[in-house]
Amino acid sequence: MNPLIPSAKTIQIYLPKGNPRGLRLAEMTTRTVRLIEIPRIHIDDFFAMPDANQVGLYFLIGDTDSVEKPFLYVGQTGDLKRRLNQHDDKDFWTRAFVMLSTNNSMTQTHALYMEHKAIATAIEVGRYELKNGNNGNLPHTPEPLKADCEELFHTLDVLLSTLGQPIFESLSISRFNNKNVNTVASVSHANQVAIQTDKISHYPEPILFYCKAIDAEAKGYYNDDGFVVLAGSLVRKKQINSVGKWGIRKQEEMINSNLLVEYDSKSYKLKEDYLFKTPSGAAQIVTGRNANGWLVWKNEAGQTLDSVYR
Repeated sequence: MNPLIPSAKTIQIYLPKGNPRGLRLAEMTTRTVRLIEIPRIHIDDFFAMPDANQVGLYFLIGDTDSVEKPFLYVGQTGDLKRRLNQHDDKDFWTRAFVMLSTNNSMTQTHALYMEHKAIATAIEVGRYELKNGNNGNLPHTPEPLKADCEELFHTLDVLLSTLGQPIFESLSISRFNNKNVNTVASVSHANQVAIQTDKISHYPEPILFYCKAIDAEAKGYYNDDGFVVLAGSLVRKKQINSVGKWGIRKQEEMINSNLLVEYDSKSYKLKEDYLFKTPSGAAQIVTGRNANGWLVWKNEAGQTLDSVYR
């Protein structure tokens, strides 16, 4: 059985201090990867653990009022305690996520390879604002070791999402087009693993919904995080009073961030896939008025989002 094919999974989350808002250790029961969530205020609790002295990959994450996306810094080290102490001068992060091996089998080469892949994937996905000054160093990696790294990375992806950090989950609809994942004999096993890992989604292919209104024509899909409006959708420029202060401010933010670009005298075009927290927020920006997204978004059969999901 291919371990990369989506299937039911058992994930254990352990609270070493009994505090659900403190340290959390997540493991997939059939794998050797451990992911530890560390609130910055509890960093000393992590430093007291034996895990703090291991080789590992780490993610520093923080929210800010100045940008919409969370900040992210990705790093690797042969000594997690020493390296995280060196990041004490970075003000932006409020939580660290540390990946390590449950059997001490992770080497510096593993960590370097996954750091490089993590940075490249996070940049491509675009859900976080990266604070790294470089893309990491891709080490010489023998094929067997590369295959190991790809499977470890897949487990990391699942555990990060489980703990609420979908760093590597693309919003693009193209990530679901994995029905015909083919590899040829000339492709190495490690590269086959990489191709499969990159293309296989944790979720079934979504149902597309459409919103058509005056000077607006958009499509998107509903997911666990909210409603994703897809790139290329047309958004009405003119907003009426019912759109409210949030809608006015949101449109301005999206224009200033170059997410909405000029299409014609009446419409903007959405430059990239964009996640709204609610279907109604998405509909409001698309139509330029107050709108109930559960009724405005309809699939090809004319069914509303409400009738399909609620």
